[in-house]
Amino acid sequence: MFGKGSKERIVPVGRWARTALEDWLAASGRGAMKPARWARRGDSEAVFLNTRGGRLSRQGAWTIVHRYGDKVGLGERLTPHVLRHSCATHMLDHGADIRVVQELLGHASIATTQVYTKVSAERLRRVYESAHPRARRRAGPPDRPPS
Repeated sequence: MFGKGSKERIVPVGRWARTALEDWLAASGRGAMKPARWARRGDSEAVFLNTRGGRLSRQGAWTIVHRYGDKVGLGERLTPHVLRHSCATHMLDHGADIRVVQELLGHASIATTQVYTKVSAERLRRVYESAHPRARRRAGPPDRPPS
């Protein structure tokens, strides 16, 4: 896949998404939307199509995300960028290397990716409790230093 600046992108796809994509790319999915004549050259190679059978635009994708955000009560708060930001934040919170996240997001500079590393207080507490030997809670009275 190619993104902004014609840079090649790696797009990881999970099991559920892969199954849905295979169904979509079958003759009964995307093939059923094939127009008699493509509107623009290159539309025939597009994975995602709009309701008229043309290439799905950035604005079209935004409209779909916004529509589903409205349905679940998120309204204007759900955007493609929010989904991107959430994905990057969750990956970092669960131990992904920042360089890997940088590559997936297509950032030229690591400084751009560092925006996603703002650590929540909850994450700080979890990491501290899992890593520091005196942080683990014990059933008995707290340890006392030697007198």
